[in-house]
Amino acid sequence: MPNIFWAWAAELVLVTHWLFVLFVVGGLLLIWLGNVWNWRWVRHRGFRWLHLAAIGVVVAQSWLGQICPLTRLEQWLRQEAEQSGFQGSFIAHYLNQWLYFQAPWWAFVLAYTGFGLLVLFTWWYIPPTRNVAPKSSASKSAKNTEIR
Repeated sequence: MPNIFWAWAAELVLVTHWLFVLFVVGGLLLIWLGNVWNWRWVRHRGFRWLHLAAIGVVVAQSWLGQICPLTRLEQWLRQEAEQSGFQGSFIAHYLNQWLYFQAPWWAFVLAYTGFGLLVLFTWWYIPPTRNVAPKSSASKSAKNTEIR
């Protein structure tokens, strides 16, 4: 395969990784904002389970000393593209600056664990609700006529 294929595949993995991080971090922010502004969807049980599972995987990986599979895949694809390290296109350059930074391993474990605990606290403080469909306007108007 040509190097450009591997390079583009690495870019795709990088963007996917970035979207995952955005879902985990942004999802928590949206839950809190949604609680303040009464957005019903932030209490959707499916969304909340997916969010909890996402941070759970990150915390488990950090405690087990595992590197994220997306990071490993991107590194392998960049090797296949004969790129050194995380150098790549414009997109890769700027997304890598935000996504990958140097710190001791314990700092990541501490940060991921703290964030995971915040997600668990949010689950308790702003609990998800059962997925009950809103009543239709026809049933509401029928109730209104019965009351009169």
